Amino acid sequence: MVELPLEVEGYGLERLEADVTRNFTRVTTLVRLTGAGDEGLGEDVTWYAEAHDRELAIGPSRRLAGTWTLASFSDALGIEEPHKRWAYESAALDLALRQAGGSLGDAVSRTPQPVSFLASPGLGDPPSAEPLRRRLELYPELRFKLDPVAGWTDELVRDLAATRSVDIVDFKVFYADPDSAPPDIALYRRVVEAFPEAWLEDPALTPETEEVLRPHRDRVTWDAPIHSVDDVERLAFAPLTLNVKPSRFGFLRELLDFYAYCEAHEIGLYGGGMFELGPGRGQIQHLASLFHPDAPNDVAPGAYNEREPRAGLPTSPLPAPPSEPGFR
Repeated sequence: MVELPLEVEGYGLERLEADVTRNFTRVTTLVRLTGAGDEGLGEDVTWYAEAHDRELAIGPSRRLAGTWTLASFSDALGIEEPHKRWAYESAALDLALRQAGGSLGDAVSRTPQPVSFLASPGLGDPPSAEPLRRRLELYPELRFKLDPVAGWTDELVRDLAATRSVDIVDFKVFYADPDSAPPDIALYRRVVEAFPEAWLEDPALTPETEEVLRPHRDRVTWDAPIHSVDDVERLAFAPLTLNVKPSRFGFLRELLDFYAYCEAHEIGLYGGGMFELGPGRGQIQHLASLFHPDAPNDVAPGAYNEREPRAGLPTSPLPAPPSEPGFR
C-alpha cells in the first residue's frame, strides 16, 4: 500500500474546536490535501491548542506539491511530532486511495466489519456515578472506559461496579508528573477487585503495584507507551491485548508493521481515540472495522464526547464502512 501513487497540488489547514466532556475545549487541525481533482483529509490531534495556533499562524508553508508514492511522501515530510505527521500521512492515504479508485479494505486485503465501541466520559469533580447513569438511561447497553483517580471512594467504586458496564480502567500513569505522589496502592486494589473482568490500562509498575497486579497480569494492557513494534518488544511482559492509537505512530508504515506483528504474535487490539473533531474519528473507526472490530474500541461517535448526553445517537456496533475509495 505504501507504494500507491500520489499526486499533490496543494493543501490547506482549518481549525476545529468544540467543548467536550471532562470540561475542556478541544482544538484540532484539519489537513486538506488536493490533487488531480480529488481531496484527502487528515486531522492533527496534537493535544495542546497552542501548537495548533502556531501551525495555523504559519499557514500551509510545507512543500508538498509533486508526484509521489505514499512512501516517498512520508520520507519527504520531515515532521517529527507523531500526531501532526499522522494528519498528513492519513490525508495522503485518503487522497491516494481516491486517486486510485480503491478502498482501504482492498488495499490491506480485509473486509470491513461492524465496529463495537464504548464511551469514555469524565465523572466530574468530585467524581460520581451520575455521568454513567445518565448515559445508561439513554443507552442501556453502552459500555465504558474510565480513568480511576484519587477521588474514587469505596462507595463510588461500588456504584460504578454496580452498573456492570465498565470494560476498561485507565490508570494513565504515563501522563502523570514525574514528581507526583507515588501510586495509591489502596486505589489500585479497590479498582482491580471491583472490576474483575475489566482491562487494566497503563498502570504503574512498582514493587507495591506489582504485588496487587500480579494475579491479574493477563488483564494488564498498554496505550501511551506504544508507538511502534519496538515498544511492544520492550514491555516488561508480553500482553494479551493492546490499545492502538494510530496517531501515536505517526508513520503509516509503522502502524501497518504493528498490525502485522500483533497478528503474528496473537496480541489482541482495541482502538483508542483522542477526542477527534473531524475526519480523524471516522478514520480510527475505519481501521477498527478492518483490524479489531469486536474489541472494546474507544471510538464512539464524536457526539458521545459532548458534555451532556443526548438521545438519538448511533449505538454499538457501528455499521461497517462502505467499500468505496478513500480513507474516512
